[in-house]
Amino acid sequence: MNVHNKIRAIRESKKIPQKKMAEELNVSRQTMSAIETMKYNPSLELTLKIAQYFEMSVEEIFQLEED
Repeated sequence: MNVHNKIRAIRESKKIPQKKMAEELNVSRQTMSAIETMKYNPSLELTLKIAQYFEMSVEEIFQLEED
């Protein structure tokens, strides 16, 4: 199973630069890029921070999909 996310689409729809979002979440831009391209799954803490940042539920942003 893989975890997929809609972070890039949501961020771009809200016109938030990746660098700004990364700074506000206290992570590097490279970390944010890796999460958006699904090369890295965020910690539970960061997952919850992302959901709070977008004022959305975790389920609206992240999906667990079978291979």
